[in-house]
Amino acid sequence: MLRTAPLRYLGSDYPSRVPTSPSLPAAVMWDMDGTLVDTEPYWIHAELELAERDGGHWTHEDGLTLVGNDLTFSAQQLRERGGIKGTDIEIVNDLLERVIAQVREHGIPWRPGAQQLLQSITAAGIPCALVTMSYSNLAGVVAEALPAGTFGALITGDMVANGKPHPEPYLTAAAALGVEPAECVALEDSVTGITSAEAAGMHTLGVKFLVPIPAAPQRSRVASLEQVTVEDLRSIVAGTVIDLL
Repeated sequence: MLRTAPLRYLGSDYPSRVPTSPSLPAAVMWDMDGTLVDTEPYWIHAELELAERDGGHWTHEDGLTLVGNDLTFSAQQLRERGGIKGTDIEIVNDLLERVIAQVREHGIPWRPGAQQLLQSITAAGIPCALVTMSYSNLAGVVAEALPAGTFGALITGDMVANGKPHPEPYLTAAAALGVEPAECVALEDSVTGITSAEAAGMHTLGVKFLVPIPAAPQRSRVASLEQVTVEDLRSIVAGTVIDLL
């Protein structure tokens, strides 16, 4: 339950952001693909490669419909809609192999402001969890590129029975950190991920990237993590809605 009535500030009308509560978030939950790192184009590229390999049909727009979803669901869609051959696990493994190869070749493409915000959050003593539908082999590559202890928990798609938009990933992260979901803020770039966090009872901050994030009650939104400070996260967990889209 929110501690104060939510306030919505829009565009240039948004005043100086002053904390509405002395309490920091109990934890900040980070989505990975599209929020922490710019790997969504890698996923879509991998999907297009599989379609070309198997003589299927898949487009960039088709790829956007899978942003934020559980990988098993994505594999099913690729097979049913795109003509990709293989079982769910075979398709998932093919995708992961191709995405990891791109990360290793090109380096980790951090989203603007992500590393700086992470540093500020950890400096404030707020624990963080990485909550991603990517599997542990890819999440591990990203986590290992950050200072040791940046994430107190890594919750990946191969660790949960129900992926996003189900609340299980975020409930699992809260349990792993020993915090109450209602005292956490989740950072997400997709409606699928936001739905998962909201269903878990968390405050959400949508970061616009490849897909639209519609406005909704109690949902904060920004165009970039470069706009976000620890004080903003303090305000959000207190019940303020920050809307900069």
